Amino acid sequence: MPTYEYRCRSCGDTFQLSRPMSQSGAPARCPTGHDDTVKLLTTVGLSGSAGEPAAGGCCGGACGCST
Repeated sequence: MPTYEYRCRSCGDTFQLSRPMSQSGAPARCPTGHDDTVKLLTTVGLSGSAGEPAAGGCCGGACGCST
Protein backbone atom coordinates (compact mmCIF):
# COMPACT_ATOMS: atom_id res chain seq x y z
CA MET A 1 0.00 0.00 0.00
CA PRO A 2 1.48 3.40 -0.94
CA THR A 3 2.54 5.88 1.70
CA TYR A 4 1.57 9.53 1.23
CA GLU A 5 3.02 12.53 3.03
CA TYR A 6 0.82 15.34 4.33
CA ARG A 7 1.38 18.66 6.09
CA CYS A 8 -0.99 20.21 8.58
CA ARG A 9 -1.68 23.87 7.83
CA SER A 10 -2.78 24.50 11.43
CA CYS A 11 0.25 23.22 13.36
CA GLY A 12 2.82 22.70 10.58
CA ASP A 13 3.46 19.05 11.39
CA THR A 14 4.34 16.67 8.54
CA PHE A 15 3.02 13.12 8.73
CA GLN A 16 2.62 10.02 6.57
CA LEU A 17 -0.36 7.80 5.91
CA SER A 18 -0.49 4.41 4.20
CA ARG A 19 -3.67 4.19 2.17
CA PRO A 20 -4.91 2.75 -1.12
CA MET A 21 -4.28 4.81 -4.25
CA SER A 22 -8.02 5.24 -4.63
CA GLN A 23 -8.00 7.22 -1.35
CA SER A 24 -4.87 9.29 -2.04
CA GLY A 25 -6.88 12.49 -2.55
CA ALA A 26 -9.23 11.92 0.39
CA PRO A 27 -8.99 14.37 3.31
CA ALA A 28 -6.47 13.42 5.98
CA ARG A 29 -6.60 14.39 9.64
CA CYS A 30 -3.29 15.29 11.30
CA PRO A 31 -2.23 13.19 14.32
CA THR A 32 -3.09 16.09 16.66
CA GLY A 33 -6.64 16.28 15.29
CA HIS A 34 -6.56 19.17 12.81
CA ASP A 35 -8.50 18.81 9.56
CA ASP A 36 -6.73 21.51 7.50
CA THR A 37 -4.08 19.36 5.77
CA VAL A 38 -2.50 19.23 2.34
CA LYS A 39 -0.97 16.26 0.52
CA LEU A 40 2.68 16.89 -0.36
CA LEU A 41 4.22 16.04 -3.69
CA THR A 42 6.94 13.47 -3.12
CA THR A 43 9.51 12.14 -5.52
CA VAL A 44 11.13 8.74 -5.63
CA GLY A 45 14.82 8.59 -6.43
CA LEU A 46 16.38 5.50 -7.90
CA SER A 47 20.06 4.92 -7.36
CA GLY A 48 22.67 2.31 -8.05
CA SER A 49 25.32 1.05 -5.67
CA ALA A 50 27.01 3.47 -3.28
CA GLY A 51 24.41 6.16 -3.94
CA GLU A 52 25.48 6.72 -7.54
CA PRO A 53 22.82 7.38 -10.17
CA ALA A 54 21.42 4.22 -11.72
CA ALA A 55 22.21 5.51 -15.22
CA GLY A 56 24.70 8.24 -16.01
CA GLY A 57 24.82 11.08 -18.43
CA CYS A 58 22.25 12.62 -20.70
CA CYS A 59 21.51 9.39 -22.59
CA GLY A 60 21.86 6.85 -19.80
CA GLY A 61 25.57 6.39 -20.42
CA ALA A 62 25.22 4.82 -23.87
CA CYS A 63 27.22 7.54 -25.64
CA GLY A 64 30.16 7.44 -23.24
CA CYS A 65 29.67 10.98 -21.99
CA SER A 66 30.78 11.65 -18.43
CA THR A 67 28.28 14.05 -16.89
